[in-house]
Amino acid sequence: MDNTWNEIHEQPEALERLLTAEWRNVQTIAAAIRSGGVRWVLFAARGTSDHAAIYAQYLFGWCHHLPSALATPSLYTLYQAPPRLVDVLVIGVSQSGRSPDVVAVVDAARQQGQLTLAITNETNSPLAKAARFVIPLHAGPEHSVAATKTYTAELLAAAMLSAALSADPVRLEELRALPGQTARTLELNASIIAQAERYRYMTQTVALGRGLTYSTALEAGLKLKEMTYISANAYSTADFMHGPIAILEPGFPLLAVAPSGTTYPDLLAALGECRRRGAEPIVISDMPQALELAQTQLPLPAGVPEWLTPIPAIIPAQLLARSVALVKGLNPDTPRGLHKITETR
Repeated sequence: MDNTWNEIHEQPEALERLLTAEWRNVQTIAAAIRSGGVRWVLFAARGTSDHAAIYAQYLFGWCHHLPSALATPSLYTLYQAPPRLVDVLVIGVSQSGRSPDVVAVVDAARQQGQLTLAITNETNSPLAKAARFVIPLHAGPEHSVAATKTYTAELLAAAMLSAALSADPVRLEELRALPGQTARTLELNASIIAQAERYRYMTQTVALGRGLTYSTALEAGLKLKEMTYISANAYSTADFMHGPIAILEPGFPLLAVAPSGTTYPDLLAALGECRRRGAEPIVISDMPQALELAQTQLPLPAGVPEWLTPIPAIIPAQLLARSVALVKGLNPDTPRGLHKITETR
């Protein structure tokens, strides 16, 4: 099997390793946050890691009422005008920990006396050295250019920090069930390669999500772009209904991330409208009514708590992107013109 297949299927074990190795460390970080006068959170990330930061942005706002924002690294590296920060936790998220612009945000925050945290797979990286605290991802080497297991590990790191901040034992038990639910997601979508033939000639699509699963839509769109070269734009359903829905025409394929939870009614209504306009949805969901609207069903296991749904929900999209790449005759491990580590300034 290719590296992409291997790394997608390593995710249950990688998540288990992270949970086991870092829970005590995450509790220490949470205690520092609680005692440090943190009033808001600033995330610095690029690419796939940016999508993990968007998940964390929704999660910390929903579960902890912490205002969260994404940094603008060019203010630090190009304009040389870092914002003045007060009472902020700055979190740099990067698989490699080597992108200079992400490091610059964390380094400037620490120089200003703010609390800093790195979430990275490389504990000896510049990002890890710049931050006061580090959550190592324990994902192991990732050889495929398109990130898979490091992305779900980043999501889990954010979820662990949220659970530690809440000090709710129920949430810890829900975290412990996650590796098994991730393995079940792989089982439910084992036949996806047979469904991918339908999309051999697909050149464009949209990916829809909302709230916590907006991050999943963004990452699903990126995986399709990276592995299959399909033009795949991601939208919140709220934004999509405000204009981009005009792109739909009979036979248009779209990907919808529609698990049970707070945003499900909105996504179900959007799916119904897209079907009325002739679109052919690919649906990631644990809800029968949503899956019935699908041309292609990508099921999720029942019982995943809403706050953790984005972790298993990305896996069918990863599998779909790899499978479509293969039917198109492409190598999912080495997308054209891309490198595993991208350093931007």
